[in-house]
Amino acid sequence: MPTAKNYKALLVILVFVMIFMALLNVSLGSVKIPFKDIFNILFQQSETNESWQYIILEYRLPKVFTAILTGSGLAVSGLLMQTLFRNPLAGPYVLGLSSGASLGVALVIMGATFFGGTAAAILVSKWSLVIASSLGSLLVLLAVLMASAKLRDTMAILIIGLMFASLTAAVVSVLAYFSPAAQLQQYIFWSFGSLGNLSWQEVAILSCFWFLGILIAISCIKNLNTLLLGEQYARSLGVKISRNRFLIIIATSLLAGSITAFAGPIAFVGLAVPHLIRQVIPTNDHRTLIPSVILGGAILMLACDIAAQMPGSEYTLPINAITSLIGAPVVIWLLIRKQKFIF
Repeated sequence: MPTAKNYKALLVILVFVMIFMALLNVSLGSVKIPFKDIFNILFQQSETNESWQYIILEYRLPKVFTAILTGSGLAVSGLLMQTLFRNPLAGPYVLGLSSGASLGVALVIMGATFFGGTAAAILVSKWSLVIASSLGSLLVLLAVLMASAKLRDTMAILIIGLMFASLTAAVVSVLAYFSPAAQLQQYIFWSFGSLGNLSWQEVAILSCFWFLGILIAISCIKNLNTLLLGEQYARSLGVKISRNRFLIIIATSLLAGSITAFAGPIAFVGLAVPHLIRQVIPTNDHRTLIPSVILGGAILMLACDIAAQMPGSEYTLPINAITSLIGAPVVIWLLIRKQKFIF
C-alpha cells in the first residue's frame, strides 16, 4: 500500500498534469496563436496582437477556469454521493438536480412561445436561463430535503431522487412535444452543455458557489470516513446522521446545481472520476480522496474540452457528448473488470 509520502507525491504529479492540460487548452482553438505569444499575453511581458489578447484573456482563459471548476465540482459531488449512499454507481445527479434544472430551462425556453417579440427575447436571455436552472434545482432539492427529514433510510432518499428525476423528465418531454422547432432546438443546444460562454463575472459567481460547496465537503471529511463503516457504526461513534446527510446534500446541490446553471448538464464526470482516482490512489481516506478528486476532475474536464475542440479542425463538439463518450466506457470497463469498490 502506498504511504502518506507517496500520496503527496501523486498529488503533486496531478497538480503538474492539471497545469499542463490548462496551458495546452489555452493554446488550442480555431485561431492559431504561437505559444510564445500566449506566454507573453498571460504574463504581460510585451505588447502583442490585440485580437489574440482578447481571444486568450476573454474567451480561452475563462473557459479553462470554467472547465477546472466544473470538472472538480462534479467530481467532488460524485464522491460525496457515492459515500453517502455507499453505492459505486451514484453520481451528483441522483438527487434529480439536473432534471430539475432542465425543467426550469425547458419552462423558460418552451414557455416563451406564449409571449411575443421582446417579451420572449427577455425570457430566453442568458441570465434568465441561469435563474430558471437554479430555481429548478432548488425546488427539487427542497422536495428531497423534506423527504429526507421524514426518512431514516438513505437508500429511500436515493429512490426518491430518481423518481423526481423521472417526473421532471416526463414534464420536459410533454413540453417538447408541443413546442415549435426553434424553441426545441434551443433547448437541445442548452442540453449539450458549454464551457465557453461564461464571462469573468459569471466565472467569479460560479467560483463562489464552488468554494462554498468544497468548504462544506471538507468540513464533513471525518464523518464521511465514518460513514464508510455503515450508518449504525457511525451512530455508535456519535455521528449525527441526519445533520451529516443534510450537509452532504447541501454541498452536492451547491456544486452540481450551480455548475448545471452556468455550464448546462454535463454527464458522467462525477460518476467516473472517483473510480479513476481510486485506481491511481487506492485509499478510502477522504482527506486524500477529496483533493485527489478535485485535481482528477479538473484534468478530465480539460482533456474532454481539448477533445471537443477537435485540434486541427474548425469544429467544436458538444462537451456533454465528449464526457459521455469518455465516461460511459470507463464505468463499463470498471464493472467488467469487477473491481472491488472501496465502500
